[in-house]
Amino acid sequence: MDECRDNRAIVDNNEAQTLTSGDIDEMRRQGVKGDEIIEALIANSATYEKKTTFSQEKYRIKKQKKYAPRVLLRRPSARSICEAYFKKYPHRIGFLRVDALSLLLSLANVTANSDILLVDMVGGLLTGAVAERLGGTGYVCNTYLGSTPYPVEIVRTFNFDNEICKRIVRAPLRDLCLDQIGTSEITDASNAELNGQTSSINMEEMSLPSNHEAVDSETIVSPQSKMGKPPKAGEKASEEAIKSWKENGFSSLIIAAPDADAWSLAKDLLPLLSYSAPFAIYHQYLQPLATCMHNLQQGKMAIGLQISEPWLREYQVLPSRTHPLMQMSAFGGYILSGTKICSSS
Repeated sequence: MDECRDNRAIVDNNEAQTLTSGDIDEMRRQGVKGDEIIEALIANSATYEKKTTFSQEKYRIKKQKKYAPRVLLRRPSARSICEAYFKKYPHRIGFLRVDALSLLLSLANVTANSDILLVDMVGGLLTGAVAERLGGTGYVCNTYLGSTPYPVEIVRTFNFDNEICKRIVRAPLRDLCLDQIGTSEITDASNAELNGQTSSINMEEMSLPSNHEAVDSETIVSPQSKMGKPPKAGEKASEEAIKSWKENGFSSLIIAAPDADAWSLAKDLLPLLSYSAPFAIYHQYLQPLATCMHNLQQGKMAIGLQISEPWLREYQVLPSRTHPLMQMSAFGGYILSGTKICSSS
């Protein structure tokens, strides 16, 4: 019987359904269940029996989503959170698609017991993904220009336990660069403009006496440890951790900053990595990464430089109905990756 049916003679003119919206509203007021409404719609459809088995199943699924929706509670993960934001609020995560996110983690060699330096300007999605992969080992250090950290509110949706939360820390770029080679290596002039001061004043502030540093650290440290409260993701990094990173360098670097210049960030952050450390930079557009790649080659700062364009095609896999999805994302941004080296110049 199914081989004799097809959809060629069916015209979608909204006249096949005799059950009106008013009838459905009345059924809802009477407390009729969603499954019963679906059966009533099928019984009052003039074309349902003429449809193929596949079309009937699609019709039933479509009505079920509208009149009898089902909710499945699942543990949050980097993939599910990324897909949800990319579908509803892609601008909040810099149009970072899930395949581009996974490629970032792979190219940066994010593994257990690593100390990862991040510039996360995609709402905290990158921070959460790295922390999830580290699994409570190593550190995720978010750095930023100026005195205000970039928002990472998406990290809360991961529902991390205390062990993982205390591994997510932050540190301003000036603290990480200070005294690494005797002076500060921050070359971004906007830092001084944000504070309304000259670079010399900034240098004086960053070289405060030890007693001032003790007072500053006392005011910044959260009283959570004293009160027994659980650690919060994104607390200021300890002085011991910053000192260790200055001496040994970070294991890898990941940058996802759609609103910042890739080259300006790269030239300030690459000196903070250990030699042979991998790095990966995501951007929505190609030209900023091409410029950064050219400058890195000219300065002999890295090897193995390449720009990748992630490509994703999602398939529907069903019996006799396997095909690519009708609506897909055609663009996933670009990723510049490489390995830091010691320049002889």
